[in-house]
Amino acid sequence: MLKWTTQEAADMLGMSRPTLIKILDEGHIPYHRSGNRRKVKYKDVMHYKQAIDNKRLQALNELSELDQALGLGY
Repeated sequence: MLKWTTQEAADMLGMSRPTLIKILDEGHIPYHRSGNRRKVKYKDVMHYKQAIDNKRLQALNELSELDQALGLGY
């Protein structure tokens, strides 16, 4: 099972390490400690990435539908 450092996970998600730490502390991605370091599982990071990507696409679709309804689309 592949485990990442917080920096590796933050890089994959395109965010800063402090932002990722906040997400971990809020319980959005499970992690465990190895000494004084946090480790995250690859599958958990990918699951979180898929979830935020899906939310982003949903928001874009809703905005597109609103543009069309208001006649602002192309």
